[in-house]
Amino acid sequence: MEPGLRTYILKRVAFAVLMLVGVSIILFTIMRLAPGGPEAVLIGGEFSQDAAAQIRQRLGLDRPLALQYLGWAGAALRGDLGRSFKTGDPVSSLILDRLGPTVQLTFGALALALVVAVPLGVLAAVRRGTLWDTLGSAVALFGVSFPSFWLGIMLILLFSEVFHLLPPSGLSEYGREGDLVARVRHAILPTLTLGLIQMASFMRFTRSSLLEVLRQDYVRTARAKGLGGGRVVWRHALRNALIPVVTVVGLSLPTLVGGAVLTETVFAWPGIGRLAVGAVFERDYPVIMGVNLMVAAVVITANLVVDLAYCVIDPRISYR
Repeated sequence: MEPGLRTYILKRVAFAVLMLVGVSIILFTIMRLAPGGPEAVLIGGEFSQDAAAQIRQRLGLDRPLALQYLGWAGAALRGDLGRSFKTGDPVSSLILDRLGPTVQLTFGALALALVVAVPLGVLAAVRRGTLWDTLGSAVALFGVSFPSFWLGIMLILLFSEVFHLLPPSGLSEYGREGDLVARVRHAILPTLTLGLIQMASFMRFTRSSLLEVLRQDYVRTARAKGLGGGRVVWRHALRNALIPVVTVVGLSLPTLVGGAVLTETVFAWPGIGRLAVGAVFERDYPVIMGVNLMVAAVVITANLVVDLAYCVIDPRISYR
């Protein structure tokens, strides 16, 4: 590892830690200032002021806000994110139980979007002004215009209610939880819903970036040397054109997570998004805090990985 890269990684990791601490402070403050304390969740219905005061004292909510945060942060560093107000289960266990389905859905949608969007973007750029370019632009326009919840409902109506090809909801069928085929069939519609929207964005950026690269002098030189058009595009131009696309992929992770919340709700997918929605309705503040902190950590880490991927894609980039 070159010294410049090592220094850059250390700086970015330190910055990521500071950013995560800042996010946790903001989230903690918002949760504590939100209306409706834990006594309303734990007791339910009508309760006396004495009962509410006892619960707040037991949970340490009568201490100054700074001390509350320091106590929570110290426990979080040990992996203890508190307990759910509603079920009493550890928040970390609830998140880990739901993490697998969300990872499957999010990365499946991301892989689908990239596998389809990059070739279509290349085709639209190479065939600029033709029917392929027009169709690609139309698909991209419609893709970025559709909200994920509406697209999910339409896919359910089409493939589940009209053609009866795919199941409308759930992670698997009852009694077939270990059946891989059943799980794949249940994952197709939510993955399509989340992936089609990102696919449109990735295709637009691939097309515009490749068009810019195809105008560069080294591309004209490669063609003048007699290299075939396909080799020039795929081996020379596309590699440099992917740098903005990689940036967009990193920046799309918050959008993917936000879309997963709606998508998981529409398809009754037992992931982090559905857990967060249930926690919001139940005012389960420890769960909301834990989910948001986990999402922030994933997004910050993904952006760090994207930055480091630049020098792999384009050897001209150095961190010296």
